[in-house]
Amino acid sequence: MSASFLNSFKSYMSLERSMSEHTISAYLHDVALLFGFLQEHSIPVKDVVLKDLQSFLEHVGSLELSAHSQARVLSGIKSFYRFLLLERVIDADPTELLSAPKLSRPLPVVLSVAEIDSMIAAIDHSKAEGQRNRAIVETMYSCGLRVSELTGLTLSGLFLDIDFIRVTGKGNKERLIPVGAEAAKQISLYRQHTRSHMKVQEKYSDVLFLNRRGAPLSRVMIFMIIKDLAEKAGIKKSVHPHTLRHSFATHLVEAGADLRAVQEMMGHKSITTTEIYTHLDKKYLRQTLEQFHPRY
Repeated sequence: MSASFLNSFKSYMSLERSMSEHTISAYLHDVALLFGFLQEHSIPVKDVVLKDLQSFLEHVGSLELSAHSQARVLSGIKSFYRFLLLERVIDADPTELLSAPKLSRPLPVVLSVAEIDSMIAAIDHSKAEGQRNRAIVETMYSCGLRVSELTGLTLSGLFLDIDFIRVTGKGNKERLIPVGAEAAKQISLYRQHTRSHMKVQEKYSDVLFLNRRGAPLSRVMIFMIIKDLAEKAGIKKSVHPHTLRHSFATHLVEAGADLRAVQEMMGHKSITTTEIYTHLDKKYLRQTLEQFHPRY
């Protein structure tokens, strides 16, 4: 029975919720963990009540998982029981009153403009991939892209004549993002001087950024490119591709950009996710208070 539930749940997440493969894999692991606990205590999946799930979370806590991992397990279990409710396998959702462990949200690592400039200066343009890597860094910082959005960029999604690009974000949702003049310039140079001379695999003919075999770059490759440039630039911070995304948002907020506009460009579902960037610059908050509060 458990295998049947898992297969149906997997199809639901993929086809109806359009979840990423990574999320689907994580949620299936979490539900399998629950199934093991229920089997050990002889509790049928359909008969689970809130108290059983609370015991399960205590069990998960005993595994010394981080608060973030425990919260992810809870998210997977809640999604599973919502699925069972939709399929009318159960009449009530036992996870409704189930609470997650409290999470502290660490502030993300952010690069200064000077540090980003130093990474760009560290690019070796004598190598074949130099222009490509320059275009990658400029685009990630100019547009605040996730790695998956960068690797999924297409030629047909470029509208450089009007300074926009189209990306596919989480949940396969598309959005248009303004692209800066320097990023647009470097993309054009990459297309003209590098990509146009490559032997591109036919099925990837519309993909923008390619490896030397004419296929899309992997997430790991993007990570290695960014990490290598940070090391060459002498940056001691823990730098990864998402650091450029954090820097994009932070620099906009510090300069006084509207939070809703930043949310739209970042592709955040909730503005509470975007609000973390307001905590990175106390000076910005102080200036906002001075400018808008009637009693300040």
